[in-house]
Amino acid sequence: MAITSGHDLAGPRPRQTKRSVPLADASLTDKALEIHRRLCPVYGCPIPYFHSLDPLSELVSSLLSHRTRNAESGRAFKALRARYPDWADLVGAPVEEIEATISGVTWPELKAPRIRAVLAAVAERHGALSLDFLKEMEVDAARSWLEAIPGVGPKTSAAVLSFSLLRMPALPVDSHHHRVAQRTGLIGPKVDVGPSHPILRAQLPAEWSAQDLYDNHEILMLHGQAVCHHRNPACGKCVLLDICPTGQARERG
Repeated sequence: MAITSGHDLAGPRPRQTKRSVPLADASLTDKALEIHRRLCPVYGCPIPYFHSLDPLSELVSSLLSHRTRNAESGRAFKALRARYPDWADLVGAPVEEIEATISGVTWPELKAPRIRAVLAAVAERHGALSLDFLKEMEVDAARSWLEAIPGVGPKTSAAVLSFSLLRMPALPVDSHHHRVAQRTGLIGPKVDVGPSHPILRAQLPAEWSAQDLYDNHEILMLHGQAVCHHRNPACGKCVLLDICPTGQARERG
């Protein structure tokens, strides 16, 4: 199944030292848990992790995948790995060479300098080209450390912690996940993908494991791909129809 992911390719952002956590509305918490309960048997929780990369490689993969199908971003990642077996080699490579290597992704002319700059920033701030040290940090502190790097936004920081071998309890939100959350009323119609991260995380139990949060992201993302399409969602066959105001309005219409 082709998947378009919503990883960020953001510009510079201020350094974050404390992440504000919104208070979750009790009714929305109940709805979020009900959505999870209904979608898990449909998509097969617990869902196996789709790959096992070290966190630095996951960072590169996440930056490549922004607005790009998995097949293309996967090929670009493999091409980068073949050309630069050590990520330090990429930091010292010409931007034009990196861009040519990842030419199959969306916006390679933006992603090539961005990836090189992000990796250089990791090496400069940490003193080594590695993110393994993040496993010793709390989730919010690790995300703030990552998001202090220009070009790393909430989706990418959560993806690095959740999808990589760190397997930390962070909740990524991609465009499909965001669409389902918005249509079911978990977030407001004007809440963008980035700001939705703390809102949606606050609606889920604080004690949930990394696997629980990964499952939640995956089932909402998969539901967005399989049923809750951007155009012409299949509301009539949706298991969430009776608790989805958007679906009910479409069916009445």
